[in-house]
Amino acid sequence: MGRKGDERMGEKALTNKKIALCASRKIEEMSMLIAKQGGIPLSRPAQGTMFFNKELEQQLHQMINEPVDWFIFTTGIGAETLIKKADEWGMKDALLQVIRRAHIAARGYKTVNVLRTYGISPHITANDGTTRGLIRALGDVEWENKHVVVQLYGDSVPSLQQFLVKQGALYKEVWPYLHTPPTPSVMKQLVDEIISRSVQAVCFTSAIQVRFFFSVVNEWGYIREIKRALADDVVAVAVGKVTKEALHEEGVARVIAPDHERMGAMIVELAKYFEKK
Repeated sequence: MGRKGDERMGEKALTNKKIALCASRKIEEMSMLIAKQGGIPLSRPAQGTMFFNKELEQQLHQMINEPVDWFIFTTGIGAETLIKKADEWGMKDALLQVIRRAHIAARGYKTVNVLRTYGISPHITANDGTTRGLIRALGDVEWENKHVVVQLYGDSVPSLQQFLVKQGALYKEVWPYLHTPPTPSVMKQLVDEIISRSVQAVCFTSAIQVRFFFSVVNEWGYIREIKRALADDVVAVAVGKVTKEALHEEGVARVIAPDHERMGAMIVELAKYFEKK
């Protein structure tokens, strides 16, 4: 294939490049996209299985029966799950009533769209979809002694919690789902591959994968070697803004990410990066 064909949509830009995939879903789909670009996909899931939070029913009861001044929704799927589960347990109308009486903040357009389907318009939105953007948007609110419920979805958001608690908010969080940690042997394999530079890129498709991976790296004492590898020979790749932000928070400066949060766009963006090199 000539140079023109090579340049078309980053075709063959990943030839012989080993790309580690930290996702636990849509692995086949991403692997095919990488293979089409000439790359070698390696499945290295950095998160375990997702399971339903059994304490949610009790948490919903508390929300309905205790004062709530603010609800902060961080994901569309989390907000949807919360309301659907309330419906299953005969609490939907009561929950929606409580939500509508409170002030609402939402992170990202997907979250806003879900809330609007239930006739809820957020008072504050972070349209860039990042936690940093959300905290910025919440900066002018008086939080002292306000009862705040933050909906999380499989990942903690320490910066948001710290911000609210520091401002004097009475903070509570609700998790519709929880995640189990990744398999240690798989993480050890990935850590070794990054440090030895036997992979050329690592793709993260959620902030929870970033958190789990770096908690393991910190626990095992490899953080300096990992950061060095990600600063020079191994490229960190994120599916979108929230995942990119999570990598920046862990001290990874160079992160490749597409403008539109799509797995296909992420692989195309990575191919473009290697083409330029």
